[in-house]
Amino acid sequence: MRSQLAPFKKLARTIRKHASGILNYISTGYSNGPSEGLNGKIRTITRRAYGFHSVSSLIALIFLCCSNLLLKPPHQTPGGYLRS
Repeated sequence: MRSQLAPFKKLARTIRKHASGILNYISTGYSNGPSEGLNGKIRTITRRAYGFHSVSSLIALIFLCCSNLLLKPPHQTPGGYLRS
């Protein structure tokens, strides 16, 4: 704060304002990045689900896309079923 340069004063104010969050990140190593990523994914799914008739369909799509569930349905071929 004793600097005569405005950018350094702004930096000092920013660090002072967010000091508790910075120290928490340094001590734990946790950030809100994963939750922000999940939030963005859910917003994208919500835009994709525009036109669904019920909220339960949107919720089911969110669970399906965000659950890391790997579905391997059998594929039908002209000769029968092929397992993948």
